Amino acid sequence: MNAPIPPQNPPLLSVIDLKMHFPVRGGVLKKTKGTIYALDGISFTVREGETLGIVGESGCGKTTAGRTILRLYPPTSGSVIFEGKDLARIPKKILRETRRRMQMIFQDPFESLDARQTVYEILEEPFLIHGMGNPTERKEKIHQLLDTVGLQKSAASLFPHEFSGGQRQRIGIARAIALNPRLIVCDEPVSALDVSIQSQILNLLIELQRERGLSYLFISHNLAVVKYMSESIIVMYLGKIVEHAPAELIYQNPVHPYTQALISAIPVPDPTRKRRRALLSGDLPSPRNPPAGCRFHTRCPLVLDQCRREEPLLRCHEGDPDRRVACHRSTEGIKIW
Repeated sequence: MNAPIPPQNPPLLSVIDLKMHFPVRGGVLKKTKGTIYALDGISFTVREGETLGIVGESGCGKTTAGRTILRLYPPTSGSVIFEGKDLARIPKKILRETRRRMQMIFQDPFESLDARQTVYEILEEPFLIHGMGNPTERKEKIHQLLDTVGLQKSAASLFPHEFSGGQRQRIGIARAIALNPRLIVCDEPVSALDVSIQSQILNLLIELQRERGLSYLFISHNLAVVKYMSESIIVMYLGKIVEHAPAELIYQNPVHPYTQALISAIPVPDPTRKRRRALLSGDLPSPRNPPAGCRFHTRCPLVLDQCRREEPLLRCHEGDPDRRVACHRSTEGIKIW
């Protein structure tokens, strides 16, 4: 007799049909003249200790997704279930307590730090906001944080402009982990850094994840970086998820034409190896007026009349529950490069 399969732990984060629509206002009376459909119904889960990557072009909605999940933007509709609580609906008092366990690392390591504060004041602020520790305990904790991210204790008395970009991002990471969160949204955390520094920051994030059991939502336009960091990857286009699969599957066998185009654009480090790049025609349509049917059909080389009329659903690909694709032609196995 086979032993029963133990039930999986519930996801740390469940995003269900999340939408974020921004009204466009104009005129003297600031009347609503339109809507920007930044997110238009995305769903996924993140488990304890997992890194889920989100990739796509600028304007696809990936940063909006991260900010809406943290409720920096109040969602238009949908649910964000974190630790069993729906962040879209809980009272502000409970939300404030919950935010200790979910933090964000921002793209720009200079703009995200207050230039008028010393590093000590920047790192002390989370403890002050949540009323944690006395001055002696906070000082000890701040020195521990600096050591954890590879900075000297003497850095505490300096201002952000006295550091390099990589060092400033280490300060941002120290601030993000100060309250021992369970989930960190990493919004393009290395895109503003020199290539030589990027690997150091990525390895620091991996080390912190192993030591602290962190879960990451890792947002980037660089699919190679996301593959290095993530167990699974979401590919977004114009507020929608077009493909969601384990990182290796996305990289080795992309199914959606848009994912294929992103993969073909990754530089190959071997000068003797040639890769034909899939060039997409046209520009990303406006999220204020997204195309009918499949939103990618205006740039897709495989477009059918059905694509112009019907929006494809995000479904399991060929019965594989670990891979979901939103494409009318996903079962045909066609490559665009």
